[in-house]
Amino acid sequence: MRILCGIDEAGRGPLAGDLVMAGCVLNEHIEGLNDSKKLTVKRRELLYAEITASTASYHIVKFSASQIDDNGIAHCLREGLKEILANLEADEYLFDGNTTFGVQDLQTMVKADGKVAEVSAASILAKVTHDRDILELAKKYPQYQLEKHKGYGTKLHIEMIKKYGYSPIHRKTYKIKALQATLF
Repeated sequence: MRILCGIDEAGRGPLAGDLVMAGCVLNEHIEGLNDSKKLTVKRRELLYAEITASTASYHIVKFSASQIDDNGIAHCLREGLKEILANLEADEYLFDGNTTFGVQDLQTMVKADGKVAEVSAASILAKVTHDRDILELAKKYPQYQLEKHKGYGTKLHIEMIKKYGYSPIHRKTYKIKALQATLF
C-alpha cells in the first residue's frame, strides 16, 4: 500500500496572524474527516484531538506576519512545503490547490481537502492551529477584535486598523484598498 501525505494550509489570506501549514499521514481510518471550512468549530476541535491522539504522523509549520512581509507568501508556502516533505515519510505528497510553488515530488488537487482523507486531516490540523493562535492573539491585541474575524479583511477589521493602526501581527505588505491614500 502506498503511503500518502496530505498537505493543506490555513491563514493565507488574513491581514493578521500566522500562515499555518500542515502535513498528515494517516495510519488508521478516522471517521468524519472533511474540508475544515465545512465543519463546525466543535467538530474540527474533536477531529483535531482524534488525529493528534491517533497513530497519524503530522508536521505543522508556521510563518509569522513579519516573515510573510519579508519574504512573500509564495516563498513561505514553498519553504513550508519543503519542510513538510523533509519531515514526513511518504510515497506521495498531495497539496490542496493548483500549484506546487516549484517544489519537486509534489502533486496538487483542487479541493483535495474535501476529497482525500489525508488532506482533510491536514486541513483540520492547520485550521485549528491557526484559529487557536488567533484567539491567543486576540487576548494580546483586544482592540482588533480578532476573535470575530480571525484576522481576515472584514469591514470590522479594516475599521479597527484605521482606528488603531497596524500591530506587529499585521501583514503590512498586503495592500488593502480601503487603507490606501487617495489623491482626492
